[in-house]
Amino acid sequence: MKNVLFSTLLVLSIMSMGFSQGTPTDYLSADFHKQRRDEVRKLLPPNTAVVLFANAERNRANDVDFVYHQDPNFYYLTGYKEPNAVLVLFSETQTDASGKKFDEIIYVQERNARAEQWTGKRLGVEGVKEKLGFDMVFNGKEFEHFPVDFASFDVVSFVDFQNDYRDQSGNADLFDLIKTFKKKANYPSDYNPIKNDLYSMISADDGSKTDELVETVEKYMNRYPNLQEDEFLNDFVNAANEDMRKEIKNKVLVIQQSSNLDSKVLPMAMAKLRETKTPEEIKLLKKAVEISAVGQMEVMKAMHPNMSESEIQGVHEYVYKKYGAEYEGYPSIVGGGNNGCILHYIENSKTTVGNDLVLMDLGAEYHGYTADVTRTIPANGKFTPEQKAIYDIVYNAQEAGIKASTVGAPFQSPGKAAYQIVADGLLKLGIIKEEKETRIYFPHGTSHYLGLDVHDDGTYGPFKPNTVITVEPGIYIPEGSNCDKKWWGIAVRIEDDVLITNDGPVVLSAMAPRTTEAIEAMMKQPSPLDNFKLPKLD
Repeated sequence: MKNVLFSTLLVLSIMSMGFSQGTPTDYLSADFHKQRRDEVRKLLPPNTAVVLFANAERNRANDVDFVYHQDPNFYYLTGYKEPNAVLVLFSETQTDASGKKFDEIIYVQERNARAEQWTGKRLGVEGVKEKLGFDMVFNGKEFEHFPVDFASFDVVSFVDFQNDYRDQSGNADLFDLIKTFKKKANYPSDYNPIKNDLYSMISADDGSKTDELVETVEKYMNRYPNLQEDEFLNDFVNAANEDMRKEIKNKVLVIQQSSNLDSKVLPMAMAKLRETKTPEEIKLLKKAVEISAVGQMEVMKAMHPNMSESEIQGVHEYVYKKYGAEYEGYPSIVGGGNNGCILHYIENSKTTVGNDLVLMDLGAEYHGYTADVTRTIPANGKFTPEQKAIYDIVYNAQEAGIKASTVGAPFQSPGKAAYQIVADGLLKLGIIKEEKETRIYFPHGTSHYLGLDVHDDGTYGPFKPNTVITVEPGIYIPEGSNCDKKWWGIAVRIEDDVLITNDGPVVLSAMAPRTTEAIEAMMKQPSPLDNFKLPKLD
């Protein structure tokens, strides 16, 4: 009896402890998330309900899950970092049976003393009201009694499910919440968001760009073989004349009008909002970038030929943790020599980097916002003539790309500017004989948005103020390439995070050296790790 009483008191004491004890105070505010929800409403069509689910918990092995990471859209709109939750927003104010007015409801996981003893505290209904500023908050199991009829809305928009969630045999887990939504919203068993988008394009076609639309439909059918089984898509692509296409368009239109489900409105609204950053977001993003830049600097000081790729990775990630960054924004890439030619090399298993170049593409995630900074340095502290020749081409290409990152410029501008520099440089060195061969050694674009995702949401339209992008040209010459052997195994990428402003681009990661001269000078500086020795193990 004493043991039972003690256990109960222990659990109650754990539950009664404050949620913010010893935790950072610079998270985004409840007001920020509320403002984001208000901005979403402004972008919704009339009579629209938006349904957004928290991220799934994902299994790593047996009874061990991966570290939980909230869906960025869900976090952006709520600040809620726990699983098993659903947010419902409305374009207009609703009224429930008691006369209470509301324009949003959130269902969250219920507090549970025993579960919290194992996996940590939950906010619960009262915590979400107090800390996140919601008024209509319920436990997840109450979603089954959701007081609004989805059929009464012209549009019910959601981000389509990736089918990567499990039935955890829990009460109101994500599996149950999605199952409930599908039932209440008359979700078809064969719903396909890509097919739905193509149907929307076909039904909206006015005949002016039909040829382009046919090409688009064909492209998606080739990419997703299951679409090839759809009779309307096949008939649209293979139609003998415009009259036949009009007939197909009318049939598709009927199908479109028979359902109010939509998986396009919400993602488009989120992309528009997340593309440009508020001052609060820029502050957090800047800190993530500067933490990552310091990581690059400390590795430059600590680097020597006997280091392993994983050891280099560990130095970077230690710096992140030292500054309070919760995670890495993506799997760390540390590639020595020829490994650097693998664009997303994450094994980091080479035991010694020797005298090769080491390509390091890493980014800290601070309070949800992730950096993306790449430096390429010589493990022995000195660039060879061949390494420097390639590096300088990439550096000059990046300078051109950064200069092109201005308000109003097309999203492709940095890439086009960088590409031409790389092409001219490879031709001059004799590595390629024709410009069209450039993509053999520079196979990727230079820019993507940066924010809550390392490849953040955006419209990919002309650059707007307060947008943050990467500029990351690279040259990769794998062993066995069709060029002089002296270039083999050289891989260089330089990546910086750039804030686009009305006064021009601002390189947020500028403190990490970029020129060969500055890198070599930094690598001569002493490192706090110079005298860090561990015992040898068998």
